[in-house]
Amino acid sequence: MNIMYCGDSNIIDGLIISVLSIVKNTKEELHIYVLTMKYENEYKKYEPLKQKDIDYLDKIIKKTNKNSFIKLIDVTDLVNEYPPRANIKTRFTPYCMLRLYADLVEEIPSKILYLDTDVVCLKDPMELYDMNIDKYELTGVLDYYGSHFYRNNIYKKDYLNSGVLLLNMYLIKEKNIFLKARRRCKWRKMLLPDQTALNILCRKKKIIPRKFNEQRKIKEDTVFRHFTTIFKAWPTLHTQTIKPWNIEELHDILHVHEIDDILDEYLKVKEEIK
Repeated sequence: MNIMYCGDSNIIDGLIISVLSIVKNTKEELHIYVLTMKYENEYKKYEPLKQKDIDYLDKIIKKTNKNSFIKLIDVTDLVNEYPPRANIKTRFTPYCMLRLYADLVEEIPSKILYLDTDVVCLKDPMELYDMNIDKYELTGVLDYYGSHFYRNNIYKKDYLNSGVLLLNMYLIKEKNIFLKARRRCKWRKMLLPDQTALNILCRKKKIIPRKFNEQRKIKEDTVFRHFTTIFKAWPTLHTQTIKPWNIEELHDILHVHEIDDILDEYLKVKEEIK
């Protein structure tokens, strides 16, 4: 099973939790690729993930399957060559767009599951990974909010959330989808840069059930729970962002206890890494 994550040094908490949750729910051989970079602009300085942290996670996943591995890939040079200039100042860091460089990385296989680091696995992920996607560029779940407002097809909702995507890299390369997305991010400012670009450019999408990217509440059949920002109407309209590593808020506000065993393990791993 091939998996891809992207981010800077600040994603280590989410990466640990997400990886631990997958290891808990499958004994399959895991090939995990983590794209990172060193990036600095006039607004902020970002640091890449540390190799020693990835090495520690590698030891953990090998306990379940000795053939599993997690590999850190620095794409700093690629991003400097094709910078997403128009979207540097969005509320999202430039790291959210790193997956758009995956077609330029030789190690990335032709079929890979992309996950945001605020995604937690609750059931066997092979149910998703084993889907036949030969005819599709992207496979994913409708975005809870965006699918109501954005669409390519006027007759049905087709705007996918990009937090959980099964990617057909063969078709993506053949049709230059990531190349076109990088160009769009370079010259056009967008609210959700990479997600918007992918939804506009990908014409062959496979829309799968909500259980594979549950963006609201954990249900009995939930495979992946994605802890996205949500809107709350009371007492006034506002946004609420609670991530898996915000354990107190996760318990007291979201009342999520289904992943407590994973969080206990996460706290141990984090302390050992220190």
